Amino acid sequence: MNPVEIIELTPRLHLLRFAVGQAYLWRDDDGLALVDAGTPGSGAHIADAIRGLGLRPEDVRQVVLTHFHGDHCGAAGEVAALTGATVYAHSLDAPMVRGEVPGPAPVLEDWEVPIFEHAAKLAPTPTEQHVYAAELREVADGDVLDFGGGARVVGAPGHTAGSIGVHLPEHGVLFTGDAVARTPEHGVLLGVFNQDRERAVASFHRLAALETEVACFGHGDAVTREAAKALRTAAARYPA
Repeated sequence: MNPVEIIELTPRLHLLRFAVGQAYLWRDDDGLALVDAGTPGSGAHIADAIRGLGLRPEDVRQVVLTHFHGDHCGAAGEVAALTGATVYAHSLDAPMVRGEVPGPAPVLEDWEVPIFEHAAKLAPTPTEQHVYAAELREVADGDVLDFGGGARVVGAPGHTAGSIGVHLPEHGVLFTGDAVARTPEHGVLLGVFNQDRERAVASFHRLAALETEVACFGHGDAVTREAAKALRTAAARYPA
């Protein structure tokens, strides 16, 4: 079985889905960018997936991490070593990505406890201390990165203090990280395992207010048409 499922969302955008977690590959004419990087050990599989698309791993210029959890940033250092890419993370989550301190625990609702315990068996526990990328550049809300016609960092705290979204206004694409999720049963919804639910709800509303045609979530299938409408309808279920 192929360890990475590759799904084309647009001609420039592919979803890379792992056994646990997923990442997104964006293609510009002069290079590639990766949003999130899967669990530890996924680096070589990501490189193989890129080659499978007829592209070159060494053309990955940026690895942008939406937050510090291991199913999103676990292979960031591996990808950087394989490609020479620069890793980016919000300044509040950067110490956890560098392995300097363990990550704060989520504040779980009762119904989340068994789901969290199951997830912890499949991926690194978010509170454990790991070096996911020893070297990175720190970003903040409002920064613009050099891909996708100008990739805007959107602060989206709540899931973690340094959670971010990444918005490509020129292309109408939004990467939400775990601030937002999508399931077959419930559709688009607030992400789970949050450190601060009130801030997470506010971030959901902030992301939903953006002009977005394609929304890419940390978990679940992307919305590839009229994503802003889907996000705003879902956010309305969570009063700010």
